[in-house]
Amino acid sequence: MKEFDYGFATRAIHHGYDPYQNDGALTPPIHISSTYAFPTAETGGRRFAGEEQGFIYSRLGNPGTRLLEARIADLEGAEAAVVTGSGMGAISSLFWTLLRPGDELLADQTLYGCTFSFFHNGLEEFGIKIKHVDLCNPDNLRQAVGPNTKGVFFETPANPNMRVVDISAVSRIARELGIWVAVDNTYCSPYLQRPVEQGADYVVHSATKYLSGHGDLLAGAVVGDSQTMDRVRLFGVKDMTGSCLSAFDTHLVLRGLKTLQLRMDRHCSSAMEIAHFLEEHPAVERVRYPGLASDPGHAVMKRQARAFGGMIAFDLKGGPEAAISMINSLEVFTRAVSLGDSESLIQHPASMTHSTYTPEERHAHGIGDGLIRMSVGLEDVADLTRDLRRALTTMSRNYAGATIR
Repeated sequence: MKEFDYGFATRAIHHGYDPYQNDGALTPPIHISSTYAFPTAETGGRRFAGEEQGFIYSRLGNPGTRLLEARIADLEGAEAAVVTGSGMGAISSLFWTLLRPGDELLADQTLYGCTFSFFHNGLEEFGIKIKHVDLCNPDNLRQAVGPNTKGVFFETPANPNMRVVDISAVSRIARELGIWVAVDNTYCSPYLQRPVEQGADYVVHSATKYLSGHGDLLAGAVVGDSQTMDRVRLFGVKDMTGSCLSAFDTHLVLRGLKTLQLRMDRHCSSAMEIAHFLEEHPAVERVRYPGLASDPGHAVMKRQARAFGGMIAFDLKGGPEAAISMINSLEVFTRAVSLGDSESLIQHPASMTHSTYTPEERHAHGIGDGLIRMSVGLEDVADLTRDLRRALTTMSRNYAGATIR
């Protein structure tokens, strides 16, 4: 394809691949070789020395992963990308590359449970200090930075409580202070939000989620400048985590990207309708969805994202017991962790994805014991709303503590 200003969906389908250079194959081939032959011994030596481009061993990449990386980087507006075997593979590969003992990393108040565990049970055990900062107020960054601070990391919206951080404001302050910014963009995907274009240095994804979209694989991605991505590949992935992406999963993520725009539009429209329904229901204490005008992150999210995403968090008036009762009464929603699938998923973070926090830590980091996290899928929204209404009615009847106030 010639270089024109193509739209998002066109680039998600076509970028980086020419079928006429691949025997006319419309779909990119799956490369299942573990190793790659060198025409001469000298060629192998030059590739190992980094003096010549070419494939060596699939832990370092293959033609399929290179195509996927080029496509994700293009969609994120970044120079380069590295794909990994999971979202945590992406996060750990990036931070093992960027940080050393004695360094300090600033992190937002709320993080995905496994990220929180990796930071405190992994990085801190190796002499890297983690300091949590409420980045919903970007000015807090100025007071938090110390002499050993190297960077700042946050999710926006945050998993699971949907806190929204102003990417441009944090990035501007971080640049003034001489530190880098890394953003987890899993909840939005590059279709809705592109942190690099708003000043961030690095972006991570669990490509398991919206990028692939079908709940049938594990994958991750890191994007940033070419020089750092080379280090992530050659040190973070090759030497530290070994978190390489399989050839078949590469194929599935490439396939998922082709429908990303269509899926995200549906996720967003359905989530908006359901969020309004929940906000008006008398059994619901609070809804956290940045598409609602009542949400604290609404103005920032409206400015920095195309739409508001497919994730909703909410609390019931009956507390944790009411939450469990309601979740158990659902029929169309599936009780499962993960997100971004065609199926609508629902879970209880305090006992599931964020059980790596102690109860005291959850309280301090804004994760309520009764919080419910919902990933709105692609089913008919009328069926989803009907399922929620019936489950809320059943919960109110079966659980006395959930009496509507």
